[in-house]
Amino acid sequence: MRLSISTPLAVAVDAPEVRSVRAEDESGSFGILPGHADFLTALTVSVISWRDPRMKLHHAAVNGGSLSVTGGTMVRVATPEAVVGTDLGQLEADVLARFRRQVEQERESRAEAHRMSVAAIRAIVRLLRPQLLRPGSQLDMTGSSA
Repeated sequence: MRLSISTPLAVAVDAPEVRSVRAEDESGSFGILPGHADFLTALTVSVISWRDPRMKLHHAAVNGGSLSVTGGTMVRVATPEAVVGTDLGQLEADVLARFRRQVEQERESRAEAHRMSVAAIRAIVRLLRPQLLRPGSQLDMTGSSA
């Protein structure tokens, strides 16, 4: 099997001969062996591990992304960010922690942007309400009826 892990800026891993691959999606950890059925999944922030022909174990931390298996011979991973390393403990402790912080910060930023959008819409409705809405009408968003 061939394994390719790529980011928008580079190919982090191009391993032409891989015996097995281990990855993780929302449902949990899973393994891929040669001949695997075609497959597509969204990865979590996790470590992908694979064995080369000499059965040596390799690792890459990925910041989410997608994994596809094609023809049972090609495993492709597309991810925003990947860090290849030999020390699984360090990848899990340092890199995955950083990736998880980034995901949480992005989630908080999206929530704040949503709150700001809702506040802007409410402000616009309040400003336009005298011209557009009569109190007690179906479009009165305040619920008042006077």
